[in-house]
Amino acid sequence: MMTTELQAWLTLALTPGIGPVGFLKLIDAFGSAEHAAAARAAQTEKLVGREAAEALQAGAAAEPARAALAWAEGDGCHLITLQDDDYPPQLAEAASPPPLLFARGRRELLARPMLAVVGSRAATPQGKRNAEDFSSALAAHGYTIVSGLASGIDAAAHHGALAHPASTIAVIGTGIDRVYPASNRQLAHRVAAEGLILSEFPLGMGPLAGHFPRRNRIIAGLALGCLVVEAGNASGSLISARLAMESNRDVMAIPGSIHNAQARGCHRLIKDGARLVETVDDVLDEIGRLPAAPAAAERETEPEAPPLLLSMGWEPVLADSLAGTLGLTPGEVYAMLLELELAGRVASLPGGRFQRLAQL
Repeated sequence: MMTTELQAWLTLALTPGIGPVGFLKLIDAFGSAEHAAAARAAQTEKLVGREAAEALQAGAAAEPARAALAWAEGDGCHLITLQDDDYPPQLAEAASPPPLLFARGRRELLARPMLAVVGSRAATPQGKRNAEDFSSALAAHGYTIVSGLASGIDAAAHHGALAHPASTIAVIGTGIDRVYPASNRQLAHRVAAEGLILSEFPLGMGPLAGHFPRRNRIIAGLALGCLVVEAGNASGSLISARLAMESNRDVMAIPGSIHNAQARGCHRLIKDGARLVETVDDVLDEIGRLPAAPAAAERETEPEAPPLLLSMGWEPVLADSLAGTLGLTPGEVYAMLLELELAGRVASLPGGRFQRLAQL
């Protein structure tokens, strides 16, 4: 896109109140971003409303647009518009596609087949393990994993996918120069270096509540399907799943214990028609195996479970209860649990409880 048209495109995209829907109305009405940006407020008001029309005429986006152009000169920094050849076609066909995306990292990942992996911020240890293991296996089969860089399931999905060339895309609800939550700063830097970060928000924009449903529509729009690993009834990840369903994308959910509040959103999705999946092969049966991807590897035999693990079952349990069941002292049980925790086979939970972790 030529510089003058790009500047006009940035002006429209970054003017407060216009939004993706208003942007497209302006382009349709005036034929180009340059003509729309030069129009009088009286001409644009009927399309985007009075406040947005006045903000456009007053040049409210001038500084954000200059900052965006300067930012795009940095290494690995890109401005991607709806008119660019590599704008993902599946996102362009979604409802209210973002006219402008800030991108940092491997832009070529936008051309890959993508799968969204989402879920609860307050994930259980088993949920995080499932997200990481499924994402790693699916990335090994050639799918780029898309998620939202949130705590819990999102972070685990990114970590798992980063182990493979297909890597991961993080869609964020802040300006691309911000990291939220701050605890994911190191992960964000790694995704920017080895994967791709996307945002539709101006530089410097903070994590406002209304941004995350908008972020979720991009996640759903990019991906061929959506896998919900663990989600409560109020989880924002259900928005991504619903949007994917409305766009006729494959939606899958991993079931959990009926006692796990973080599994109830998945159960509800399954009742509403999402595919129940238990293995990576279940996911690939739903979304398809990529032609160049290797055949699904045979699952390695899980090490034989020691008596302590067999006694634990799959629900959280107190160490003292295990000691009574096995006829051991609490000290002996705690020593065994520590060894299993270090091996990644159990997780310690609040209240002195422990839970066995399944392994793919």
